[in-house]
Order: sequence, then C-alpha cells, then structure tokens
Amino acid sequence: MGSLVGEGEEDEHSPLLMTNSSDTDAEKPFQRTGTIWTAVAHVITGVIGAGVLSLAWSTAQLGWIAGPLIMVVFAAITILSANLLCDCYRSPDPECGPDRNRSYMDAVHFYLGENHKRVCGVFLYEGFYGTAVAYVITSAASAKAIEKSNCYHKQGHDAPCNYGDTRYMLLFGGVQIFVSQIPDFHNMAWLSIVAAIMSFTYAFIGLGLGFAKVVENREIKGSIGGVAADSTADKVWLVLQAVGDIAFAYPYMVILLEIQDTLKSPPPERKTMKKASTTAILITTFFYLCCGCFGYAAFGSDTPGNLLTGFGFYEPYWLVDFANACIVLHLVGGYQVYSQPVFSFAEGWFGGKFPNSGFVNNFYSFKLPLIPAFQLNPLRLCFRTTYVVSSTVIAIIFPYFNQVLGVLGALNFWPLAIYFPVEMYFVQRKIGAWTTEWVVLRTFSIACLIVSILALIGSVQGLISAKLS
Repeated sequence: MGSLVGEGEEDEHSPLLMTNSSDTDAEKPFQRTGTIWTAVAHVITGVIGAGVLSLAWSTAQLGWIAGPLIMVVFAAITILSANLLCDCYRSPDPECGPDRNRSYMDAVHFYLGENHKRVCGVFLYEGFYGTAVAYVITSAASAKAIEKSNCYHKQGHDAPCNYGDTRYMLLFGGVQIFVSQIPDFHNMAWLSIVAAIMSFTYAFIGLGLGFAKVVENREIKGSIGGVAADSTADKVWLVLQAVGDIAFAYPYMVILLEIQDTLKSPPPERKTMKKASTTAILITTFFYLCCGCFGYAAFGSDTPGNLLTGFGFYEPYWLVDFANACIVLHLVGGYQVYSQPVFSFAEGWFGGKFPNSGFVNNFYSFKLPLIPAFQLNPLRLCFRTTYVVSSTVIAIIFPYFNQVLGVLGALNFWPLAIYFPVEMYFVQRKIGAWTTEWVVLRTFSIACLIVSILALIGSVQGLISAKLS
C-alpha cells in the first residue's frame, strides 16, 4: 500500500477538501509510467497483510465447504467493486474524460458531493485508526511468540511459557512515537518497501509450515461443518466473526484510484486497472486459499487464531522466530501506512484553522548524535505522540486479534468497498432508477450490507465475550 496513499493530492488545508485535478494542470508533478504489472504488484502489496494470518482460523469456523467458498465470494465482490471504481477515475467520460479523480476522497467529493465526502471521511479515518490498533495487537503477539518459541525449544512443549504482551505493546508504541515523526509518505518509501518484503516473507513461511504439517500428519484434518461449538448460538457468533475476518483481508478500494493514477495512457487507465485488479485478486485468492486450507488441514479443530503466534508450529523454532520478526518489522511500516493519512488530515486542518499559530506552523531544527539533523514541529510532535499513545492504550484494553480484525472488517467493508463505489458508478454512468442494472447493483449493495451488519454483530459479540472471559 505504502507511498501511494495521498500521492498526487492537492491540499486546501485538509485532505477532506480535495477536488479532482485536470491533465492540463500546469503543476503536474510527475509523469505516469505505470503498467499492468506495476499495478498488479501494488494491489498485491496493498491486499496481503496481517489479515492473512487469521484465514486458517476463519476456515476452521466455517468448514471445508463454506470456508473456501466465502473467500471466493469475497474475491468476486472485490473484483466487481474494483471494476466499478475504475470507471470513476476519469470524468465526465470514464475512458477519455479530461479530469482525473486521483484519490478515493476526490472521487466521492466529485460524484456524490460534500456531505457524502464527510461521511466517507469518517469511515476512512476510523478504518485507518482501527487498523493501527490492530497492528499494535498483532506486533505484540508476534514479539511474545518469539519469546515463547525459545522457551518451548529449551524447556519442552509442555513447559509453562506464559508471558504478557503489554510490555511489547508499550515498546511498539515507543518505536512508533519516534517513527511517526517522519513527515509524510514521500519520506518513507524505504519503510514501505521493507514492510512489503516482510509481508510476503511471513505469509510464505506460514503457507510452507502449514503444508509441511499436513505432510507430517499424513492426513487432512477438519470437517465440512467446521469447529464444533458449545451451542448453536456460539457457532453462529463464530461464523459471523470469521466472515468479518475474511472481509478485513480483502478490500483495497481506498488505494485503487491512487494506483490507477500511476498508469500510463494509452491504453485507457481503466482498462489496464481492471485487468490488473482481476489478476492481482486471483493471485491473492489462490494464496489465501492455500494459507487458510493448509492451516485448517494441518490443525483441524485446534487451528490457532493467528497461524504464526498460536503455536500450532513449534519447530523449526528459528523459522517461527524469523517469521514473527518479519511480522513485527512489517507492522512498523504498516502502522505508518495507515496513520500518515490521519496525520496529514489533522495537521492540515489545524494549519488552516490557526494560520498564525507558531505552535501549529513553526519548525525547529534539532541535531542528535549519530543521526542527521531534522526539523521538528510542536503540533506534529504532540498530536502524533497522542495518537500513538491512544491507539496503544486501546490495544492494551482490547488485545484480541481475531475479534478486532472481525470488527474492523465488518464495519468498513460495506461503506468503503460497496456503497460508495456503487453510488459513484450510478452517477458516472447516469444509470436511472429501476433499470435492470440499477436493480442488480442495488440488490448487490443491500445484500452486502446485510452480511456486513451480521458480521459486525458477531464480531462485537466475540469482542465482548473475550473481554469478559
């Protein structure tokens, strides 16, 4: 996902006030040279993240038929939604319109107006903040897993290797306070590259360990109905939570137009982007199916919530340690990917509101031993530190990996991946009410809304149950 978010935007005090830009802009800052393959790479990098680690658990809750089927359904929904959004990049004509909507917020503002843009902003920034909380939880779980892995290796698999994760959350938060002083995305390309490499590394290790475990067991565990629960109600809650986890692993709509804005033309960007999105989602879905299914086949009813921290795998301990170290490194960059847009919005808003404030607008030069001199802004230091501290505190209060991912996935899936793309497509294509296409897409949107509500209810119930237990 990385440095693409926010690229090419034009700020008028706040990212929420951005409007579309024309090809004829005199200040056009870069030449678009992207191809279908660069777009595929960007999409895969944006989609594959910490959510992949929960897919084996999700498959276990849903069973051998429903688990893979729901992953395929979400893949199809993502492809359809991406195709609708691709047509909204150029306006008024989707293929050769002179105006470009260079970001998700640009497009919502242009097609749906100011009120929709503000509602979209709420979901967008809430999603960014929630993902930051999830990343604090995940990083601490992985750091704790390294400590436990070494303990099990030295003392045996039955040793009482119990450790808390609060100190790791605090340590991760401390690192983020420092890293958050990076001004913006244009100054953190190196961090995004490292994060993307780490993401692929630990995902492949998880897939490989699952496959090796199946070979070692010489059997495929699991059942059609999935893991048994104490009651029908408990099973329903777990199924809904699993759907929310899968939803968290897929959509990338908020960065699609930024990726499309990197593509060269001709051919028309929308055609290239549609091919790239379809290709990338097919590759990702194959990868997700392998991770989810091999994990479930390896552990059956004992499938852990997080494939690399739940200790289905004990050996080779050094490989488990390395994979979890990769997760932590990925999340250091991933936290910034989801937080920098929030920083940009808040600091832009304060800058516009208090243009004469030295606290808001002045920069001071600092030089510390062993590192280059850097510019420090009082507002940036205070706001970003407060942001990191608050996300860390919430993670300490709700340190539940699967439940938090489920809530975030269910809460943001429908508005950002379904509702806004469908509504913008209606305006772009001038589709009248009660036409065949209108009825089909409206039905599709309502069906996804129902699924999202049910998944959200199940995930919230799981979060409350985990907190009370």
